[in-house]
Amino acid sequence: MSALILIVLGLVFLLLSGLWLIIPALYGVPWVPTRDKRIRKALQLAKLKPGETLYDLGAGDGRVLILAAREFGATAVGVEVGPIQCLVGWLRIWFGGSRQKVQLRCGNFYKANIREADVVFIYLTSAQISRLQNKLAEEMRPGARIVSIAADFPNWMPNEVDRESLIFLYGMPPLSGPST
Repeated sequence: MSALILIVLGLVFLLLSGLWLIIPALYGVPWVPTRDKRIRKALQLAKLKPGETLYDLGAGDGRVLILAAREFGATAVGVEVGPIQCLVGWLRIWFGGSRQKVQLRCGNFYKANIREADVVFIYLTSAQISRLQNKLAEEMRPGARIVSIAADFPNWMPNEVDRESLIFLYGMPPLSGPST
């Protein structure tokens, strides 16, 4: 009987681990967390202010959302495709006391409406950034900002760059032409 329980627990663990890694990877967005120090630098570079709305596209376990709400006073909305990441994020938000200022939506961020965003936080691959560029240009309002960790937009020139942490800041509307 105990061997059967161990086998079932092992299979559940493998299933959850597979869902954690495979579903985001199928969308081309591997789950790679970043440290709070780097998130904080990105939000400082974006000059996130209390009362502004931050969207995190590919929100993972919600760490950016919680930090934006707690330390910057922002309303934070995350969109994440991975169901296990959503569950972990919801638990972190619920038990972390950030429920009033943070939402985490489970879904495809390419289909999410981001028109209310003052700041969009992105930590994606170069391929995903290229694919997302038109959506951001169409939906974001003038004066909104995009802060991207590790990957820059191929046809936009960043307003600021933190080269040490590899963080790019863009203002809307973006400057046209190739980045230099």
